[in-house]
Amino acid sequence: MPTTFDRAMRGGRRAEAARNDERILEAARAVFVADPGAPISAVAVHAGVGVGALYRRYPSKEELLRRLCADGLARFIAAAEAALADHGDAWQAFAGFMRRCVDADTNSLTQRLAGTFTPTEELYREAGRAQGLLTALFDRTQAAGAIRADLVVNDVGLLLEQVAALRVGDPQRTRELRHRYLALLLDALRAPSDAPLPGPPPGWEEVAARWNP
Repeated sequence: MPTTFDRAMRGGRRAEAARNDERILEAARAVFVADPGAPISAVAVHAGVGVGALYRRYPSKEELLRRLCADGLARFIAAAEAALADHGDAWQAFAGFMRRCVDADTNSLTQRLAGTFTPTEELYREAGRAQGLLTALFDRTQAAGAIRADLVVNDVGLLLEQVAALRVGDPQRTRELRHRYLALLLDALRAPSDAPLPGPPPGWEEVAARWNP
């Protein structure tokens, strides 16, 4: 029968494994956003773990990229769910969602990693869930008359990618600049609008096709 000491040891090992995994994912985000073609060994160096330990957790770069994007989807879903749970001012809930997405930097993963690996069916399901939540949030905001009528939900992700493309050497300065330009974008998105947008909006096929390797 396991003793209190045994249970404490197992709990300690699980906590350490969770910390190592978080460190690996943070390193993978930094390495692959900077250079999607980087080898998996660069992640081990950045994370300060042995290559063997990393390969025991993620046997291939492809698997690590899938896990990284699953983590990004989970953050996006959490931000959307938090916004939908806010039943106050519709515009403030939507704007708060956009700010959380910029802070989580989930769109850098889409921008840099789309097409570099083969997503699993589970990833596609989670992406569909994320899109469904975003659509519900967008529709609620538009129904409240708070966002311009000639926007479609697919505009939102592409706009967030434009903000994510802004990157300077210092992380804090990058965050400041991203929020500066997000504020300008939010002003442009808010209803009423004086001039219609040129060209047709992006379709889901255009957005999703980028994930095909």
